[in-house]
Amino acid sequence: MSDAIAVIGAGQMGNGIAHVFAQAGFPVTMIDVSADALARGRSTIEKNLDRQVKKGTIDAAAKDATLARLSTSTDIAAIAGATLVVEAATENVDLKHRIFGDMDRLAAPGAILATNTSSISITDIAARTKRPEQVIGMHFMNPVPVMQLVEVIRGLATSDATTQRVLELSKAVGKTPVEVNDFPGFVANRILLPMINEAVFALMEGVGTVEAIDTVMKLGMNHPMGPLALADLIGLDTCLAILEVLHEGLGDSKYRPCPLLRKYVAAGWYGRKSGRGFYNYAA
Repeated sequence: MSDAIAVIGAGQMGNGIAHVFAQAGFPVTMIDVSADALARGRSTIEKNLDRQVKKGTIDAAAKDATLARLSTSTDIAAIAGATLVVEAATENVDLKHRIFGDMDRLAAPGAILATNTSSISITDIAARTKRPEQVIGMHFMNPVPVMQLVEVIRGLATSDATTQRVLELSKAVGKTPVEVNDFPGFVANRILLPMINEAVFALMEGVGTVEAIDTVMKLGMNHPMGPLALADLIGLDTCLAILEVLHEGLGDSKYRPCPLLRKYVAAGWYGRKSGRGFYNYAA
């Protein structure tokens, strides 16, 4: 394939995005400021590929070929040869603005700059660059190798050509892209996060236990996972960050984050990644 991909961030979203592009035949460079994070990210990709081999969805040769297409770097200048750069850093506005300034400076002139943000304005991010027509949102779902959806979000200035290319690339990695407009939370999180937040309010107000609330949503609404378990998977800090973007961006009190969610985040109870959230994963 002629396209080369760079992914900034080796966390759960970044390594998942690198995984699906490498598996689809693209050369991928995964970039992170931390060498340890890169090692963990590559290890996660290997484990997920092993799982696919065990299930019979790919063979050992495909696993080896995927890993051979994946390189890592702690230097953001490694994006220079990429035709698509996907930023998958933490959901923090200032951090994303800073990274996009670097991406704009270091990426090839024709490169598309995409962000995996789950809620932050694409128009705002694009305005930090000299190529807003080449900036777009590619919101993958977690876990990336499993989930089919990519929300493709145009900023105010995003060109038709950029959008079309990103739709094609999303399909090339086996995903189903859905084009949505640039509003806080887009579609997925504008609907999902108020549901999670309401579940936290129900817990705080004693309407039900964690297990009761999740069981009602699983058995009553046929959700594969309860909202509190899902919040733990997403990361409670990420859930809070998205709710704050919704609350500030839309100015509606219905998006106000539940005080119990704030308390858990203040305590460092982020969910699975910290070992404790609404459930205890340390046991």
